[in-house]
Amino acid sequence: MVIRSQAPLRLSFAGGGTDVEPYPQERGGVVLSATIDKYAYATLVPRNNGLIRVESLDYDIVAKYDVDRRLPYDGELDLVKAVVHTLGCGQGLELFLHTDAPPGSGLGSSSAMVVALIGAFARWLGRSMSGYEVARLAYHIERVELGVPGGWQDQFAATFGGFNFIEFLGDDVVVNPLRVPSATLNELHYRLLLCYTGRTRLSGHILDRQIAGYREKRPEVVAALDEIKAIAIAMKNALLQGRFTDFGRLLHAEWEQKKRLAPGISDPDIDALYDVARRAGAIGGKLLGAGGGGYLVFLCPFERKHRVAQALEEAGAQVVPFNFDLRGLQTWEVEEEPDAH
Repeated sequence: MVIRSQAPLRLSFAGGGTDVEPYPQERGGVVLSATIDKYAYATLVPRNNGLIRVESLDYDIVAKYDVDRRLPYDGELDLVKAVVHTLGCGQGLELFLHTDAPPGSGLGSSSAMVVALIGAFARWLGRSMSGYEVARLAYHIERVELGVPGGWQDQFAATFGGFNFIEFLGDDVVVNPLRVPSATLNELHYRLLLCYTGRTRLSGHILDRQIAGYREKRPEVVAALDEIKAIAIAMKNALLQGRFTDFGRLLHAEWEQKKRLAPGISDPDIDALYDVARRAGAIGGKLLGAGGGGYLVFLCPFERKHRVAQALEEAGAQVVPFNFDLRGLQTWEVEEEPDAH
């Protein structure tokens, strides 16, 4: 038996940062996001040899661990170890892991991988889990068990998939799936442009500075987060009403507020790419994730998108084709085939 699982990566259009504690506990946060056809994949093959073998294409690592030994968190495959520790592993197994975007890309790939792993383990162990249970467990593994800084949105986006307006109200998380007309989805996809800046980043330090700024109640940080929340609500309304120019302008406004949250979110190279896109005709855009690198997304007039793409490629960025994913976490079983070699 082979168990496979995939969880989609996401584009966070607005609200990022308002899902990072303690802001949602104290003031309530909201996020508008959509998942795309880039995935984190986990394949689980049960074995009876008392070993856990993990192969990660993203980190170019092959590691083996004894089932009976407590796996230390030492920076090597800690996400996998935390899932094994949390859900249990009574026998040997093989794991094969990879994602369609590099770690640190700003698309929520680490959280998507945790969600994919939980899906595979739950199927193997015969545990029935709701979407909310999967997402909350993924949050617990990353943020509590491992202490990785970050918010709530990535785990819920990867689990539920599609276009969601997610509310964070104290200890409650409410996922509101948006009924976006198909014509609106097609037009939004036609006008959006996703590009890779050429480098990844470690978001933890940026998030630490953002969290510190909010805990210290620095007026510019609190005001920026409040404005980002208001922009997310306005952007959700613009999307549902098919107001694409407003959507693009709000993307730009969100990016301007996001840069106020902490040093390091942007830098001269990212600013230069952003200016290239704007000069070529993009209405607005933003850097995805916590900042410092990864992917930029832009909303363009339909007749200018090709010029924006050309300008970004000439400036050294890589335009990445994508489509929307509306399904979320998917897990299935196949029969193990004899080794062809």
